[in-house]
Amino acid sequence: MPRAGTLPTVLTGVFLTILDFFIVNVAIPAIQRDLHAGPAAIEWVVAGYGLAYGSGLVLGGRLGDVLGRRRMFAAGLALFTLASIGCGLAPGAGALIAARVAQGLAAAVLAPQVLAILRTAYSGPAQARALNAYAMTMGLAAVFGQLIGGLLIQADLFGLGWRACFLVNVPIGVAALALTRRVVPESRPGASVRLDLGGAVLVTLALVAILLPLIEGREQGWPLWTWASPVAAVVLFAAYAGRRHSSPLIDLTLFRERAFTAGLLTQLAFTMGMSAYFLIFALYVQDGVGLDALQAGLIFAPIGAGYLAASLLAPRFVAWFGRQAIALGGLIRAAGLVAMLAVVASGAAVGWLTPALAVDGFGMGLALAPIMGTVLARVAPQQAGAAAGVLTTTQQVGSALGVGIVGIVFYGSLPGGVSQAFQHGLIYLIAIGLAVAGLVQLVPRAAGVRTRVKEESIA
Repeated sequence: MPRAGTLPTVLTGVFLTILDFFIVNVAIPAIQRDLHAGPAAIEWVVAGYGLAYGSGLVLGGRLGDVLGRRRMFAAGLALFTLASIGCGLAPGAGALIAARVAQGLAAAVLAPQVLAILRTAYSGPAQARALNAYAMTMGLAAVFGQLIGGLLIQADLFGLGWRACFLVNVPIGVAALALTRRVVPESRPGASVRLDLGGAVLVTLALVAILLPLIEGREQGWPLWTWASPVAAVVLFAAYAGRRHSSPLIDLTLFRERAFTAGLLTQLAFTMGMSAYFLIFALYVQDGVGLDALQAGLIFAPIGAGYLAASLLAPRFVAWFGRQAIALGGLIRAAGLVAMLAVVASGAAVGWLTPALAVDGFGMGLALAPIMGTVLARVAPQQAGAAAGVLTTTQQVGSALGVGIVGIVFYGSLPGGVSQAFQHGLIYLIAIGLAVAGLVQLVPRAAGVRTRVKEESIA
């Protein structure tokens, strides 16, 4: 049974893993100067974390099913904290890249346990509130990552400069780790579940083959290997599907549940618009408008306010509208982005974006928690870790895919100016919002689903 401190303790873990995706963005210029790092090294400071994180999530989730979710949460949190020390004390670019890869691997072990713990420790209305708090935490970490980074660099605590962006994880991680054994319940399905090592190798290699070209392709000019890599991923996944194991890494019967599969597709579309949006908006306000790192972080505040408000109201919207709450979130996002497009096209001052940013944030918050609830609603407890690994992997693949696509759109339009490139990127993002509203219609409208969602979401 969960205790009073269970939820904030496990949510601390997901906050740190998402924060470290975004906080590094504002630290890059200072890292480049201090470590004399070239463009390729800086690229791998960012990409190394994302690649290790995304490719290890399915295995990390299954390790929780086999060895215990609290145990693997604690192991991931401890490794993440140690890797953060390595990042903060790195004497050179090579050491920083290695520590960032270690951070990503730790995040891959830690992150799936959070959803699995919430899925198994809570039930009924408490589970719905816990999933909503998870979505709120994830969104706020993404929205405010650059603001926190800007504040830390500007404050220059103890002369640490950019290193504070990594070392700030240490006291938080230590405190969460001290609480984990006391307040987080252990759960595992039983001795019958074993780790499928052969399947783990195949799936991990397949995910690397998907993610690596998405992360590196545009910077490398899309060489031949970036086109061959997805083909290799298909072959590896096919090899995995053709295997037999008593405890498969991914139980393919999960995908027979229409709510799970349709929810994953909706989640994929949603995340294709999240990281892509934060990337091009940060580029627009810094390179196009001329804001510094702290000012650029502050401009994200209206998005955070809208996201927080929607996260608090999302359970009621789900109670009223069921799956259409997700569609409404996608449409509200699209409306906010259309308003942003109009302001940017008019050449108005950046301050006029504030209402549109708040609307966009509201749409994000309204859609995210119900999507995750839909994906996990009918998953058996013994599959909670594996399903959470698939869900978080889908999020990372969607983020990488969205960044890859929007990078082609944005940088392809850059000769016409940053403003024009941003406008073209917004058109892509508007289409993503509409796609979310359309894909959620694939989720079944079983009579019991709406009733259950309503019962779990109210209060």
